[in-house]
Amino acid sequence: MSDDALPEPDRRDGVPHPRDTAALFGQDTAQAAFLTAFNSGRLHSGWLIAGPQGVGKATLAYRIAAFLLSGPDAGGLSGAPQTLDLPDGQPDLRLIRAGAHPRLFVLRRSINPDARPPPRLRQQIVVDDARALRRFFGLSAADGGRRVVIVDAADELNVSAANAILKLLEEPPALATLLLVAHQPSRLLPTIRSRCRSLQLHPLAAPDMARALDAAGVAVDAPDRVAALAGGSVGHAVRLIRGDGLAIYAQLVDLFSGLPRINRTTAIRLSDGAAGRDGDNRFALLTDLIGLFLMRAAHAGLWGPPPVQAAPGEAALLARLSPHDAAARDWAGLEQRLGARIRAGRAVNLDPAALILDTLLAIEQTAKSVAAA
Repeated sequence: MSDDALPEPDRRDGVPHPRDTAALFGQDTAQAAFLTAFNSGRLHSGWLIAGPQGVGKATLAYRIAAFLLSGPDAGGLSGAPQTLDLPDGQPDLRLIRAGAHPRLFVLRRSINPDARPPPRLRQQIVVDDARALRRFFGLSAADGGRRVVIVDAADELNVSAANAILKLLEEPPALATLLLVAHQPSRLLPTIRSRCRSLQLHPLAAPDMARALDAAGVAVDAPDRVAALAGGSVGHAVRLIRGDGLAIYAQLVDLFSGLPRINRTTAIRLSDGAAGRDGDNRFALLTDLIGLFLMRAAHAGLWGPPPVQAAPGEAALLARLSPHDAAARDWAGLEQRLGARIRAGRAVNLDPAALILDTLLAIEQTAKSVAAA
């Protein structure tokens, strides 16, 4: 496999790359906050675009980049802009979508030259990646226009790379804007957070989720159920749809409907499915859905069943399994323990089918304890 054949680290399977995404749904507040700052003439040099994965943070970063690189001071717009939208044929937008804009630098994980074949992406953004910014600012300074840096994702900066970004934030080059995409901003250096203005993005409501999926060319038959399971994340929704997640979750609800006992034959069949062809992806999706079921059970004990069922019969099942706050604590604690156990098991290459079956049996045991309490 050549380096060019490796997937881009900031691309999600099944949807357009954020630089190619024409519209952003459900994040009007964040877009308006940026425009207000821009129109006030007091534009921060550093912006922290934070929120859950898959809600449009990188899309917003590219929209802001295109807007700034073609903005009023660049002669592309006039007056006080009220939108980040640009015409499809706008020259700067075309260059960005081609990955060739000379005044935009995207800092992300790179190829690890020391890895054994086949080539692999690094797990972090390293200082050598960040040092390339010096060359970028040197080469792009000649034309005197705005420069924009997108860091996607800032959570992936190692300590040395984070310190390099911090130095840029402390002494930003003229007309430079840094856009830091962060899924977990608490992991960033406090000094980085303090030098950025924050734009907080939120999970999408079901109508915005449906519009975003439609714009991405992803067909969905049950948008409310998808939105409930995806937690308002378009990225997670696409993963659910591509992996048949709704059907898998319905199987889990059907299996758990027998609690405090589960059907062993069904449990073994479900577990074995995580070890077959394409087992890694199915295992990851299945364990995520089990964890989600446990958290929905915990929430049901505190606030009642969810307003939208993610599978037929789910609301009644959660009400029965988690009738009070003590049960909620049991289910929440189990979710944490099982999550840690699964991560540890995969780290040492334990049989995925055995891990799933062990997880299902642990859920059965907790259901018995809750019923006996």
